[in-house]
Amino acid sequence: MPRPRAVLPVLAAAASILLISGSAEAAADVPLPSAIFRATHNSYSGNISGARNSIAYQLDHGVRFIELDIHDNGYATALDYSVGHDAPGDEVDHAGNPASNLLRDWLAVIDTWSAAHPTAAPIVVALDIKDDLTDNPSYAAGNLAALNQKLVSAFGPRLFRAEDYPATPPTVDALRGRVLPVISGDGVTRTLYKRDIGSNPAVAANNRGQVVEVHDSGDGVLWYWTGTYGADGRVSWLRHGRYDNGVTPAVALSDNGDLVEVHQSQNATTLWYRVGRLGADGEITWSASRQYDNGVLPTVRFTDAGGTRLREIHRSQSNNQNWQWTGALDGGAMTVAWSGNAKTSDARYDKTTSAGGTPRVHVWTGADGPTPARTLRVDTDAVTGDRIRYRQVAFDEFQRGDSAELQQGALFYAAPAGESAFITSARQAGRLVRGWDFDSAGQATDPPASYLATNHPYDTWYRDLLTRAGAVE
Repeated sequence: MPRPRAVLPVLAAAASILLISGSAEAAADVPLPSAIFRATHNSYSGNISGARNSIAYQLDHGVRFIELDIHDNGYATALDYSVGHDAPGDEVDHAGNPASNLLRDWLAVIDTWSAAHPTAAPIVVALDIKDDLTDNPSYAAGNLAALNQKLVSAFGPRLFRAEDYPATPPTVDALRGRVLPVISGDGVTRTLYKRDIGSNPAVAANNRGQVVEVHDSGDGVLWYWTGTYGADGRVSWLRHGRYDNGVTPAVALSDNGDLVEVHQSQNATTLWYRVGRLGADGEITWSASRQYDNGVLPTVRFTDAGGTRLREIHRSQSNNQNWQWTGALDGGAMTVAWSGNAKTSDARYDKTTSAGGTPRVHVWTGADGPTPARTLRVDTDAVTGDRIRYRQVAFDEFQRGDSAELQQGALFYAAPAGESAFITSARQAGRLVRGWDFDSAGQATDPPASYLATNHPYDTWYRDLLTRAGAVE
């Protein structure tokens, strides 16, 4: 099973300590889910539709939750996401803030402030994703692997990753000087961040610990994942992308990073191959797709240690007879010279399992709790049942009305500030809860939301309420 993102229930008494003590010092050594923090809604809007001032000003005045709405419009040109409400630049106050709308510039402001204030309580950076990032077919187009890299590049060692959250919640003091990213917004995007689905998965691993998985979407689109086999026996997935159309793919991977993929066309029985080159960053450079035969259910393996000789075995499109080809890979030209087409009594290769030396990798589909039956899963010689998915760099927010799979293992919850029952229930269950558009003292709950995300953080009523609640700075 995937490594759990366990969240231990927090005793109601712990939350009460905050209200009784009324001091940030008393709250500092309590578990993170018990603490209360100043927060702003649409933090980038500054004094537009509110009175927040700049991001740096907000942080200087105790705000520890910053929300940035982002869009992927123009990512291919800017190689970055853009900040804005309904569109890039919409409701963005540049006074005291970056002159551009590029996400990296806004994250840099937060990182610079955090670096200068290493004893500050952990800052949560919520990225409210306004566009569906799942239709971005590659890292270069701005998919979730690219978003992960933006966070890693922006915050470096100050970044506290969701995958590192321990079974026993850390204290606020233990996280001082750290930045916790949260993905909010588009529900489809948040769901894909936690799992992927597909059909007919295949895998190849080499002796360098590199792993390539390919599968079809179930409706004729081919996708790949690349990753590395780690010292802990798990596969860390690095890149994800769409590479062709077709079904029932298979893949072979050499020790020098050359790969050959074979698949069947979606609505016919033609067989096609592509050559790829796997880079150190996990990205694949692909050749064009070329037809080499007719048939179904193709499989392929390298047959020599040098990674130049191949054998492909597929089934006839008209009966159960298997056929084979031998191939010679020209890595420079990114082509395969196929020869020796003949019937064979050998079985097709097991495309779902691959061994690179001792490490063994097996891919399959199956539900993981509330996830769909076509959830992509991976076993190794050391662990079983992990999901094939993006590195969990960011925490994935669960919002009122979301699916059970988004709720599974979620630490961060969110709802409009008026949803008092949802907020109270989640707080009592030990979750970190954001109530957005918190613009009236009458919206306060008992216990309060962890992040009372307001548009007016300097109003007297808000300052007094957060002081009484023992908000941590």
